Amino acid sequence: MKPFIRNKKDSHGGCKVSHSTAQISQSSSSAHPIKERGRRWKLFRSNLDTYVLLLPGLAFLLLFKYTPMYGIVIAFQDFNIFDGISGSRWVGLEQFQKLVHSDEFMQVFRNTLLISFYKIFLLFPIPILLALILNEVGKMWFKRSVQTIVYLPHFLSWVIISGLFVNILSPSTGIVNAIIESFGGEPISFLIDNNYFRSVVVFTAGWKEAGWNAIIFIAAIASIDQDQYEAASMDGASRIQKMIHITLPGIAPTIVLVFILRIGNLLDAGTEQILTLYNPVVYETGDVIGTYVYRIGLGKMDYSFSTAVGLFNSVVGFLLIISGNFLSKKLVKRSIW
Repeated sequence: MKPFIRNKKDSHGGCKVSHSTAQISQSSSSAHPIKERGRRWKLFRSNLDTYVLLLPGLAFLLLFKYTPMYGIVIAFQDFNIFDGISGSRWVGLEQFQKLVHSDEFMQVFRNTLLISFYKIFLLFPIPILLALILNEVGKMWFKRSVQTIVYLPHFLSWVIISGLFVNILSPSTGIVNAIIESFGGEPISFLIDNNYFRSVVVFTAGWKEAGWNAIIFIAAIASIDQDQYEAASMDGASRIQKMIHITLPGIAPTIVLVFILRIGNLLDAGTEQILTLYNPVVYETGDVIGTYVYRIGLGKMDYSFSTAVGLFNSVVGFLLIISGNFLSKKLVKRSIW
């Protein structure tokens, strides 16, 4: 039998817990964290190879993403390359005041928003439609051939693609202007005309990336339960009906995820692409935040102002992705986190 431990009574007649009971409770509570730490350590050792594989990625993030963030302080200085960060004069928010009151930056900001909106609303649906169409192709050899053709431009650099389109759109030797002239029209200088430059930027971006972006949606379609299609076929549903009522709802989470990430990159209108295509004649419609930072930072060596512009770009992008996730959670009940 267990020994009976009599509780002592206090002066008010209440019962007091005995010292033995308190010691047992204290020892069990202290043993719980020790047991939990042992369980976690055992789990860590059993997955040690997985954690080792994480080390290169973590090192990359630390060296190339987090360490350069120290350079943000340049945005609050009148930075001098010879004095360095420690020796440069602090000016507080002066660079940001200069940014807000700069007419040139306002034009650049407007160009960035317009090009990004064009790319989202005109190009975002194309990979989805391409994935839906390829999913309906029955002949595997034809499907794989089309996939290879539309994926290929992604692996070409913007330097190559820009050179290709410079020749295609040339007013004197380009095939596009040759077709225009054959119908009695006048040659168009697409790359030095502010009326056409944004259209060229959007078209070339879609030509290069639409096929590659479709991979995500093709993979999402492949994960849909095939029994749903068989049941719909037995009920007499057509291909269009199955596409609308099964395929699109099945890939809706993926569409929302990709759209939120795209909203977060709203101010990234394609710096590398535009740098290889534009020239001073089309700065009015083609200069975006990324190219502006490049011109001001490296061209005019105004490092503080270009850092302030870059910091503004990052903060706005962060707020956009937070807002996009919030709205997605409220409106369609789907979100990243």
